[in-house]
Amino acid sequence: MPATTSVNESAATTAGPDDETLQSVAARACSSIMPAWPLDQAVAVNPHWRRIGMPIRRVAARLAVLGDFRVFPARDYIRQEWDAGRITRADLDAALKIHTAHEACAMTAEHWVAELASAPRVRREPLLVDLLDDAVQKNKRWPWRAALVFQMSQTCATYFDRHQADWRASGSPSLYGFWRESMIGDHGLSSRLGLPGFMKQLRKLPLRAEEAMRWALTELSLEEPVWEDYFKALLLSINGWASWCAYIGWQKIPAGQNDPRLCELLACRIAWEALLACSVPSAARRDAIVALGANWRDFDRRVAEADSALVVDELWQQALETSFQRGFARTLRTPVPSDATQAPEVQAVFCIDTRSELMRRSLEAVWCGVQTRAFAGFFGIPIHYNPLGTDIHRPQLPGIAYPSIAVQDVVTASGRATTDGARSVRVRSARWKRLARLDQWLGAVRWPNATFSFVEAFGVGYLGKIVRWIRPPVTPRVSVDHIGLPVAIQEQCRPMITELDVEKQVELAAGVLHTMGLDGRLAPLVILCGHTGQSTNNAHASTLDCGACYGRPGEANARALAHLLNDPRVREGLHQRGLNVPPDTFFIGALHNTTTDEVTGFDLDLLPPTAQVRWKKMEQVFAQAGDRIRRERAPALWMDANLAPDALLKSFRRRANDGSQTRPEWGLTRNAAFIIGPRDRSRGRVLNRAYLHDYDARFDADGSVLEKLMMGPMLVTHWLSWQYHASTCDPLHYGSGNKVLHNVVDGHVGVFEGNGGDLRIGLPKQSLHNGDGWYHQPVRLTVVIDAPAASIESVMARNAVLGQLCDNGWMLLWRYEGKELQRYKRGLWLPLEV
Repeated sequence: MPATTSVNESAATTAGPDDETLQSVAARACSSIMPAWPLDQAVAVNPHWRRIGMPIRRVAARLAVLGDFRVFPARDYIRQEWDAGRITRADLDAALKIHTAHEACAMTAEHWVAELASAPRVRREPLLVDLLDDAVQKNKRWPWRAALVFQMSQTCATYFDRHQADWRASGSPSLYGFWRESMIGDHGLSSRLGLPGFMKQLRKLPLRAEEAMRWALTELSLEEPVWEDYFKALLLSINGWASWCAYIGWQKIPAGQNDPRLCELLACRIAWEALLACSVPSAARRDAIVALGANWRDFDRRVAEADSALVVDELWQQALETSFQRGFARTLRTPVPSDATQAPEVQAVFCIDTRSELMRRSLEAVWCGVQTRAFAGFFGIPIHYNPLGTDIHRPQLPGIAYPSIAVQDVVTASGRATTDGARSVRVRSARWKRLARLDQWLGAVRWPNATFSFVEAFGVGYLGKIVRWIRPPVTPRVSVDHIGLPVAIQEQCRPMITELDVEKQVELAAGVLHTMGLDGRLAPLVILCGHTGQSTNNAHASTLDCGACYGRPGEANARALAHLLNDPRVREGLHQRGLNVPPDTFFIGALHNTTTDEVTGFDLDLLPPTAQVRWKKMEQVFAQAGDRIRRERAPALWMDANLAPDALLKSFRRRANDGSQTRPEWGLTRNAAFIIGPRDRSRGRVLNRAYLHDYDARFDADGSVLEKLMMGPMLVTHWLSWQYHASTCDPLHYGSGNKVLHNVVDGHVGVFEGNGGDLRIGLPKQSLHNGDGWYHQPVRLTVVIDAPAASIESVMARNAVLGQLCDNGWMLLWRYEGKELQRYKRGLWLPLEV
């Protein structure tokens, strides 16, 4: 029989937890969850970022015990790499040497190989729902853990929906209140759970989240020392939605506000546990609560056991990295002919993105007159961009920062933001109306049955849109920022910085040029080239765009900076600061389509005659370089690299326009390293797994530029690396599953795999797996810096987060010492022996 004690009677007979203590513990638990950004703003994030203060193996042990999460690569994957010879005995011996230098180990290499045949001996601590839901009953009705995750997930999807549903259920403005009302309104819940008394207990659930949490803790009889770890385990059991709530809170940090919804989600989750406890027979409840307390009092011992068991996995992680580093170090040490000393006719600045390496290498091979450089893809201007005729103000900068500069579209023929403001207003109004009509059309064809009725009502002309799905066209990419703009206007619609006075614009320009390494060393034509991906019917399309631009194309940043640096007032201000931009130097914004490897230039009508000539030359160079890249990339995409140039380009375009294509490109898959140094360290070498950022320590006497790079692009690449790593090593919790099964939540929040379960975060399997095995190699990022040891150490001393990353094993740091390489080890620089 169900327990007869009501939730209110039970709460009344036991003193509740102290409010201040409970709030503090809950806040600490919630602070361990890293945000997951929405689909249209795919900021790649290290999901363990808020745990980097602990050594990586300790984090792996804690997560394994808390929720059966994985931090290191799976042993079956490592075994495949070992059997295939991609990890060699030399790699294993090198990893053992590194490992035994700081931790005693008497076991042989043969022992470590044998360990790959067995799973790690780690056991997850049970939650109360696991102890209550007995194995016999699980086969007769809905398993309770799956049931509560499904119910909470569907409730969150409804609560957070603002864009997708045609109607929204009314209810409490708080997440906890909305969840409580949803539970009470679900009259079939008792029967699905097999608990006749469940609804009776549910109606007595406290009205406020804080009261519910206090009541639930009392019902569970958990002691205060285990609260924080138990709360973390509860949040990890609904990690997708916890990460979404953490994102909402992250957005309120600049305003100094706190968002309650992550804590409310925790209150919902622990209330579920207590509701189940109150609804089962008394004996089962008593036994489960006793077992729960005993297990969680033993938490630290279980973590210590898991830490010991995961030594194997940490060692093989190091061996896997050595297998990459051996060839990487050999490439860096290989001498190459020095670059010609003649001044370049064109400088092309690209994002540090790994896909830019192929473009830079190919451009330099095609024409010696071009000098390529690399800089973070937001080009140093932390903007929020307002496309013409929209209410959108989208951030275009790294996820670790917040926008502070407004960029908006201005319609101007002269390239000056102050020209003909009335015309911009008229075009904005006209586009607004066009976009409204487009939105009506999208609403009419949202559902499959509506599509055909719409075609019947409005004519067969719309069948062309269906034909494009059946036979993808070979047309080039069309920017969504230009939809609804007349063709005649598109060329004169320019993203510009509009809200900074001239003095601040000059300061911004000077800082960007200095950090970029271009102050005083400018070619006649400087191309600022952002990048974008191109795909169709792809919920994760923004993961193929710029990771330094909130998962956006880098067009607005590149063009806005070019306009800024071409402004005569800004150049006069730079001259007064002693920074002279040659009068014949002109900046142009461009965009590299990384799916098809085509480059588009913008604002070409503003180019002076001499710059026009150089741009025409560069168009030919870009075309030749693009063909070289497509031939290099084709085999990994199962495409024919021997096609004629035009046919190969069409094949890549058709792939980009194919709505059934699950792998339009590989994105940043197989990223493994980041090099901060002059181009001489990377020119002429194949480094397509490396991010590259130009830096010359000779022009950075105070180390200020190095600090910006280590605290900016280096952290961004660390986040990028760890998103791919986590999505590969733990695809269940940090990957979004199979694209073919995705259902998008609210148009942008995230995806369900199928119609239930938790919100899936991270990268889809098709972005990491080639169908036969993992295409991504989950290695930690190896950062190589060409700077004096004292300069690097000084930056690390001022920024504790860098020491945490390197000392706790989240990042691997090397530096150049002349022509040799050294590795960082807890304050020491040791010779690199791989």
